[in-house]
Amino acid sequence: MSTLGSLLTGLRTDRKGVTAMEYGIIAGVLALTIASTFSALTSRLVNAFNAISF
Repeated sequence: MSTLGSLLTGLRTDRKGVTAMEYGIIAGVLALTIASTFSALTSRLVNAFNAISF
């Protein structure tokens, strides 16, 4: 029983993967922001490229 308790205590205080999870969340938020920005500006970009083309 004491080994189970020490295992649970060790898992609760282990913070090795926290930084990787934070970076993953930041990357996901940035990807969603970029995707939504490009989808919102699609018509403006198409018009700009059509004006440039000969």
